[in-house]
Amino acid sequence: MADELLVHTEGAVRTLTLNRPEKLNALNPAVHEALAAAFTAIESDDTIRAVLLTGAGRGFCSGADLMQNLGGTQRDLGAAIDQHYNPLVRRMRALPKPIIAAVNGVAAGAGANLALAADIVIACESANFTEAFIRIGLIPDAGGTFFLPHLVGDARARGLAMLGETITATEAAAIGLIWRCLPDAGFAQAALALATSLAAKPTQAIAAMKQAFNAAATNSLDAQLDLERDLQRTMGRTPDFAEGVRAFAEKRPARFTGAATPP
Repeated sequence: MADELLVHTEGAVRTLTLNRPEKLNALNPAVHEALAAAFTAIESDDTIRAVLLTGAGRGFCSGADLMQNLGGTQRDLGAAIDQHYNPLVRRMRALPKPIIAAVNGVAAGAGANLALAADIVIACESANFTEAFIRIGLIPDAGGTFFLPHLVGDARARGLAMLGETITATEAAAIGLIWRCLPDAGFAQAALALATSLAAKPTQAIAAMKQAFNAAATNSLDAQLDLERDLQRTMGRTPDFAEGVRAFAEKRPARFTGAATPP
């Protein structure tokens, strides 16, 4: 049996491919455990400077594997969220490296929200997104009730969640749900090129951006201005800032290393 998650490294990019194509890469405990192990490895590996998350076959991720919830007794869905989904979303948002979700097909339910937990979401033209929870009597989880209103506003968030309608990748890009919709042809190569580009940027600055964006959802303007000041003070001491200034003065491309601030 193939591994539930394929892990591949090319340069400074670690690609994680959900690999249950016969189930449209539905999430089960084995997939969650594999993702947890993969992110643990990424967190401790300074040579990895960007993560690309995608799916095998014709789907990105169809959400939770509903077949595991069939049976004669009620299941505690909150326990599964506590054990798997919430830790995964928190790790993705806190990871001090950029995550690109390359949505190559169906993204439904928790699968759609897994994509939205990434920093940048791209999708091919044939992909689609569905907040499918209402179809089985549930609410959006995996961060869905947070991501949706922050990305597309309250009105669209409620419509997407309460109606459970499927929208195309083109529509998702038009309403700001994702960063960009790209042609099917060459999509995997374009996704890797984007991840490679991000891996070459100043990693410490991207980590600080993630920290600031995460805080902005609940901070007051005054608190956010103070956070920007503190983070920028740290960024001004990084080797990449020094390199960026030198490169600007010398009129050449900067060669960022992603190294942390010296003690």
